[in-house]
Amino acid sequence: MKTLKANPYYAAGIAAFVIWGFIPFPLKALADYPSGLILYFRVGLSITLLLVISLLFRRQTLRSTLMLVKEAEPGERRRFILYTLLGGMLLTTNWLTFIYVINHIDIQTGSFSYLLCPILTAVLGWALLKEPLRKNQWLAIGLSALSCVLIGTGEITSLLFSLLIALSYAFYLITQRILKVYDKIVLLTLQLLLAFALIGPFYSFFAGTEPVVLDAHFFLQVALLSVVFTVLPLFLNLYALKELTSGTIGILMYINPILNFVMAFLYFNEQTSFTKVAAYIVIFISVIIYNINLKGRKKKGDGLVIPPVGTTAVVK
Repeated sequence: MKTLKANPYYAAGIAAFVIWGFIPFPLKALADYPSGLILYFRVGLSITLLLVISLLFRRQTLRSTLMLVKEAEPGERRRFILYTLLGGMLLTTNWLTFIYVINHIDIQTGSFSYLLCPILTAVLGWALLKEPLRKNQWLAIGLSALSCVLIGTGEITSLLFSLLIALSYAFYLITQRILKVYDKIVLLTLQLLLAFALIGPFYSFFAGTEPVVLDAHFFLQVALLSVVFTVLPLFLNLYALKELTSGTIGILMYINPILNFVMAFLYFNEQTSFTKVAAYIVIFISVIIYNINLKGRKKKGDGLVIPPVGTTAVVK
């Protein structure tokens, strides 16, 4: 009975990661446009959708969160403002870098970064938040470092971009853990609102120097990114986390980069090297080792999977 009851939640979690796994398609369809311009409209449309949803369907949650901030101690309010602003800047950086990597480097680099991201988040959690790590997790971290060395010996540019994507999102997840008492959808809405307030005046910078025609194709693909690859999977994960543990979500999240890899080779005909293949195998093994013995992972409600630009990691 319990398994049957959980099925809709598993289905929702799997569906979200499968959706995010296909993010290269709309991004590749926008490859002729500047990455900054894609980011500009992606953030703008996403925040519009989230505001509409919050004001029409989640007003009570929005009011409760704002009241919680209002009644907090001055130090807590300052911390809320600081980490909300920092989170918005980190998320925007992550989105922009990922868009650029998918369209101008390769899908493999973007996918590698999101295999690496959860382990980097664990290291940052240990260093900054004093979160304990088991022996097998330290072994996984060592293997991840080895995979980075392998990538770096072949293509240092790919490694640096992978690290920028992974670190920007890992630091973002740390800010989410610090603000864990607040509703995640409200936080994301405020973060994107602040991010757009910062980038809004710089449209000409994001548009680039070359003249660009924003036609129906552009706005259709950006709408797909915002609606299908951000808001929809976000709410699917909210639903899934009502019953599934963050450990289960942590396993499901690897559906995303695996699909990215498959598409990179089978559909987009990307090439790779033996060194890259070895690095990907090592990082994949490290992921398996890291997730061994999931006992003790906190249960429902302790985290939320939030997409940077269609890829994922888990806030525990």
